[in-house]
Amino acid sequence: MGPSDSQTPGQGRAGFTVQETADKSQLAKRVPSASRQNTAMKTDLLVRKPSAQSRVKRSFRPHSVMRANVFHGPDNILVEEVAKPIAGPGEAVIKITLTTICGTDIHILRGEYPVKPGLIIGHEPVGVIEDLGDGVTGYEIGDRVLVGAITPCGQCRACLSAQWAQCGHGDGVEAIGGWRFGNTINGAQAEYLLVPNAQANLAKIPSDLTDEQVVLLADIASTGFSGAESAKIRMGDAVVVFAQGPIGLCATAGAKLIGASFIIAVESDPERIRMSRRMGADVVLDPKQCDVVAEVKRLTSGGADVAIEALGRQVTFENCLRCLRAGGTLSSLGVYSGKLQVPYDAFAAGIGDYKIVTTLCPGGKERMRRLMSMVQSKRFDPTPLLTHEFKLDQIVAAYDLFASRRDGVLKIAIRP
Repeated sequence: MGPSDSQTPGQGRAGFTVQETADKSQLAKRVPSASRQNTAMKTDLLVRKPSAQSRVKRSFRPHSVMRANVFHGPDNILVEEVAKPIAGPGEAVIKITLTTICGTDIHILRGEYPVKPGLIIGHEPVGVIEDLGDGVTGYEIGDRVLVGAITPCGQCRACLSAQWAQCGHGDGVEAIGGWRFGNTINGAQAEYLLVPNAQANLAKIPSDLTDEQVVLLADIASTGFSGAESAKIRMGDAVVVFAQGPIGLCATAGAKLIGASFIIAVESDPERIRMSRRMGADVVLDPKQCDVVAEVKRLTSGGADVAIEALGRQVTFENCLRCLRAGGTLSSLGVYSGKLQVPYDAFAAGIGDYKIVTTLCPGGKERMRRLMSMVQSKRFDPTPLLTHEFKLDQIVAAYDLFASRRDGVLKIAIRP
């Protein structure tokens, strides 16, 4: 949900609780062999160690259990066996075929965003329908489906006002109430997932699209595009996007799709600079090499029409304001912690006709259908953002790699 961009270089390893060291030759899978060697040397995988008896019985485990990534507290996640969900009325169970890790999951792991211990985390699911509850129509067991990170009920005041992320679960409005997976209910980093309000949230995947082509649509593409949509970018606008992690890269792509004529990206990581140009940036400014605010104003003859903040920091939020022309729009995608301040001089003392909008990614099956159609038509290709692949049992090593931003990582495919 919140940007994966929120990690910064040099933060080092997340401090995970060690239970078992895995075979280091199996830790990571990526085309360059150097990636596997680098990850194997630096990362230990933690999985609850089974007894000798349970190891013998593992292949005969009952169908009522599954493996899942469970949050137990800050810096403590474990892959362990838990109860397999059962679909109730209006619900569905899907067998996960592909998922991934989000920057918000890192916030949870570090204790920066609180969730209850014992929760299965993750919110980006692709899978196959395993079970359907009463009242869910138009689907069959075995259908391939994409489910958004936001799962609106489709009936409450927020949903009927097209504010799906603020879903009130049948009545009213609840701030970020649409984000349930890995937040208030069990999430997608597991073998199976219970989908609430299935009728509103199961999006069938066209047969000509692969899991890899659609998995990033569940969150980062929907979020990044919505940053551009909420800013109401107009054809011919000049846009600056601060940070080019996965969310920022999708915001860059979204700005280009909507019609921005000039896109400036702000990023210092060489791999992300390269990907930014691929996603549509005309110019990439390195904040370590120049005064970004002054350079944006020079390049845009006085200020950008739209600035998109995709990092979640006070300094980037403030610089977004300073980059805007009077009457411009700041579209905020960042997940902030602590106090966020608006300096009056960057805001024309509140009377410069500036607009600040915030966005949590839209969800629901119609949003997913529209995003998949963009991939089908080859207007958007998210697959270059998937840089690494791990098995579910290796997910703690994947978290370590993702949090520390080693090896050019952008997004990691997780297969149960």
